[in-house]
Amino acid sequence: MTDAAHRLLWTIVALLLVAGGATALAAGSGALPFGEPDAVLLGSGLVDAWRVATPWSTLAAAVAGLLTAVAGQRLLHRALRRPDRALRGTLSRTGRLPGRTRLASEVLVRALERDLLRAPGVRRARVVLTGTPPCPDVWVRVDLASDARAGGVREHVHDAVRRFATTAGCRPAHLDVTARIEPVHP
Repeated sequence: MTDAAHRLLWTIVALLLVAGGATALAAGSGALPFGEPDAVLLGSGLVDAWRVATPWSTLAAAVAGLLTAVAGQRLLHRALRRPDRALRGTLSRTGRLPGRTRLASEVLVRALERDLLRAPGVRRARVVLTGTPPCPDVWVRVDLASDARAGGVREHVHDAVRRFATTAGCRPAHLDVTARIEPVHP
């Protein structure tokens, strides 16, 4: 789960809790048409249905509570965990304002793979970076659909590697591209 998806999930959970609490408060104060200040919040019909399904309603509430607790534990674990891998490699920037940035090669690999998958007809892309950061060896494998245009894919791969080199500041010392075409199924 990405950080953005994680934040979105927490936001949805928070909004649901706020909406539930506001609804309960409004119903309990008599502000809603179905709410009475002196009545049970759930209503007598729901309380009667709960009592009719007594052994199963308690089990369903316990399972719902357990699932909620597990979901909360997973969210907290994700929020409090440390990064999986230590950052490796150093990218240097020359020019008027030189500097160094430590960056995990997995980040660069995933970015290049996502860029390669944008080409029409590319089903899968796999990238491996080896060597030193200023001039790594780049190994690319793309799996193509049987109807993919080889020329269009070749241009896209060339442009994606050029964008990668410009963005990361790494000129590939060696570039090896392997394209596999899926067999035609009748």
